[in-house]
Amino acid sequence: MSEVTQLTAPELAPPIGQVGHGAVDGFHPAVAEWFRRRFPDGPTEAQAQGWPHIATGADTLIAAPTGSGKTLAAFLVAIDRLYREHDRGVDVSIGTRVVYVSPLKALAVDIGENLERPLAEIADVAAELGLGAPEIRVSVRTGDTTSSQRSAMVRRPPSFVVTTPESLYLLVTSARGREALRTTETVIVDEIHAVARDKRGSHLALTLERLEALCDCRPARVGLSATQRPIERVGRLLVGERPLPEIVDVGHQRTLDVTIELPEGELEAVASAEQMSDVINRIAEHVTHHQTTLVFVNTRRMAERLAHQLGERLGDDVVAAHHGSLSKERRWRVETRLRAGALKALVATASLELGIDIGPVELVCQIGSPRSIAEHRRAVRARAPGGAVRRALPRRVRRGRRARLRRYRDRSGPAGRVRAPRRRERRAARTQGCAHRRRNIGRRDPRDR
Repeated sequence: MSEVTQLTAPELAPPIGQVGHGAVDGFHPAVAEWFRRRFPDGPTEAQAQGWPHIATGADTLIAAPTGSGKTLAAFLVAIDRLYREHDRGVDVSIGTRVVYVSPLKALAVDIGENLERPLAEIADVAAELGLGAPEIRVSVRTGDTTSSQRSAMVRRPPSFVVTTPESLYLLVTSARGREALRTTETVIVDEIHAVARDKRGSHLALTLERLEALCDCRPARVGLSATQRPIERVGRLLVGERPLPEIVDVGHQRTLDVTIELPEGELEAVASAEQMSDVINRIAEHVTHHQTTLVFVNTRRMAERLAHQLGERLGDDVVAAHHGSLSKERRWRVETRLRAGALKALVATASLELGIDIGPVELVCQIGSPRSIAEHRRAVRARAPGGAVRRALPRRVRRGRRARLRRYRDRSGPAGRVRAPRRRERRAARTQGCAHRRRNIGRRDPRDR
């Protein structure tokens, strides 16, 4: 796990579009001085435009490219507020102030761990300036959180709760969890586009309403994403039937190099052994010309098979598999090797949730036709700047899917348009039984079987 200073890479750092330091002059002296030292080029356009809205408590939706500091824009206002209250003599160590929700468990864990370093650095700056620093604690609540950690979090609520939509639902439906979240002032929903297309978004919308109902004061909602179209519908998902949020749209287009590669011979319903061998040989050739390659497949069986065959060609020590049947510890070891650049190729299913730092990935391959354009877009977003995306399609591809892939390749914007769940879908999610919701909505990767 890279250090934050590494609120650098990629999401919390502001390397592009700086607008000068004037926007940070209104922050607490310790927070402002830390930001000047940490980012001498000044805030990005997304940060400069987003901070005034977030500071006033308005619902805000920020659409900006990856690497523009959206997450820091949301967190820094909350940190500044805690420092100001501490100066007024308020005990800010009591109660939760910010709930950060990410649909990707890996992103939630990364944010939780990478928040600790800047908080410590800001406290050190405050000490240099002769100012006091509040006690600000961060806790992560996901499906991998141990029972002892969950109990400690509700006994002594942290200032920042970093969680997933499903874990937030469990918190607002338990008596101790509701009490811990009663003092929430801000809810940050990151990668909001990832839940906008299905019942998971309906479920999150209901959970946000339940959270608001139990809070002493209505918490402000902040949505973040690099891929939001149409942005007004995503804003409607964020706030429900209320007036649309303040929208900060600074663009999200990026240059893509997408290639569709087909094996030799006529495509059939099932790929022959010769065709699969041809596909694997091509991937092995691509891997040798890049530092790190991600290879996405649709099933766990294919992940193990492909990793084994690539290992025979490239070496078992530089190829690994990642899927939902692996233990938490083994998945963590594989992800750590990926971040460290120790793997030449990683073969993964949808269980590989890409956090804020996935290492030096230069090439992404998708084997077979993806089950949805959203999955293909997710693979493309995994690409590091300057890398290439290549696709191998060893099976017969239906004409409609080819047309969608061409549309994705030719359009300058994102593939497809997301829509917020309709009212009847929210009502259906609310009336369905607990067992049905847990089976269909709470699953992290429903297609990964």
